[in-house]
Amino acid sequence: MLFFVFLLNVIYLVVAISIHEFAHAFAADRLGDPTARVAGRLTLNPIAHIDPVGTILLPLGLLLLSGGSFAYGWGKPTPFDPYNLKNPRRDSAIISIAGPISNLLLAIAVSILIRFTPYVFAVFLTPLILTNIGLAIFNLIPVGPLDGQKIIFGLLPRDLAYEFQAIMNRYGMLILLFLIFPFFGGEAPIMSIITPPIRFLAGILIP
Repeated sequence: MLFFVFLLNVIYLVVAISIHEFAHAFAADRLGDPTARVAGRLTLNPIAHIDPVGTILLPLGLLLLSGGSFAYGWGKPTPFDPYNLKNPRRDSAIISIAGPISNLLLAIAVSILIRFTPYVFAVFLTPLILTNIGLAIFNLIPVGPLDGQKIIFGLLPRDLAYEFQAIMNRYGMLILLFLIFPFFGGEAPIMSIITPPIRFLAGILIP
């Protein structure tokens, strides 16, 4: 049973990441940049979006460390060319936020579905809600390669945006690594950031 739960969480995470990256590609294509489509990323096929570290190694490691209770990760970055966008900073932010929004929309859709589903099936679908909420909230953190960093870059005044970008280019990944790995056997620092909004949304969406 424990192995089944573990496998189910892995499958749900891959599904959530695939939808997340597809949403980035779809938004970029709609905003006039065909880069992701040409690269074969405008698809829900998980193979096109798998990142060896972010989609496989990190989630599996976190699932093992947490006893299968939680994991987060990312897909292979969806490419886009800002020179193809009418308003590069604004449109980049739209492309970036499309991923988290897609996960929240899927969580809402599953939440509605399980209200009309027999309890035995609802039990297995509920983790899909948590996975998508968690992935959305995780990616909204404004550090490293996460979507939140690009969203903040698009929202800040121009000068501040480029200062912020320079800091993130230099230190973003280090900050992210510090946040996601548990130290001395304790809880990962990031959990204190993402747990409150995840619990809030879960309280609304899970019957």
